[in-house]
Amino acid sequence: MLKLRVIPTLLYRDFTLVKGVGFDAQRVVGSPMQAVQVYNLRNVDELCFFDICATSLASGPNFELIDEIADRCFMPLTVGGGVRTLDDVRALLSVGADKVALNTALFEEPDMLRTASEKFGAQCMVAVIDTRTNAAGVTTVWSHNASRDTNLDPVVWAQELQRQGAGEILLQSADHDGEMQGYDLATIAKVSVAVSLPVIASGGAGSYDHMVAAVQRGADAVAAASMFHFTEQTPMEAKQHLASHGIATRC
Repeated sequence: MLKLRVIPTLLYRDFTLVKGVGFDAQRVVGSPMQAVQVYNLRNVDELCFFDICATSLASGPNFELIDEIADRCFMPLTVGGGVRTLDDVRALLSVGADKVALNTALFEEPDMLRTASEKFGAQCMVAVIDTRTNAAGVTTVWSHNASRDTNLDPVVWAQELQRQGAGEILLQSADHDGEMQGYDLATIAKVSVAVSLPVIASGGAGSYDHMVAAVQRGADAVAAASMFHFTEQTPMEAKQHLASHGIATRC
């Protein structure tokens, strides 16, 4: 069994890092370079960096910025936001990204994930699934930064992404995002059972126990933003807490 990964998430908008609630990122939390330097010192397993405006502005990835971040990042780096073409994927990998995350492109360019996986390897392709749950308790997949309901079932969509060649799935709940009240455990459990890919739980972590709960439901990795930005909790302490519950983590 692979050791569990603890992954901080950085959201980038207008030259700075931001964080909010429910995918409404309004609060400025610092600079990308400063955050990378901090996480270099905190024994972080991986880092996710998402440009949350690139898709809506149709601006594409900021390759110069990613190049600079990758030069200073001493851990595997996953990059997403504004990725629309195979050339975008190729360029991100060439400037130092270890993995490329796709979300909106999965819907706008249906063959892109399969082709990218064949060309660059499934190990560097991360499929992002954003979800929301309606008043009736039905959870569906949302696209375009969780602004459009696709009416797809997360389990069915995860299985399709696995067939298309995803290397892993980042499963994040827009409803839980920034609330720090815990992950969407029900959806994590359903998706984790349905696919053989590693599943990264994202959206809602506020304590180490929330991470334990996600792993117990089948998550192979846990991502968090608010709990690392706004509390004194750290990735290293998260690993120690997980280990105390019998969950093997990376040193």
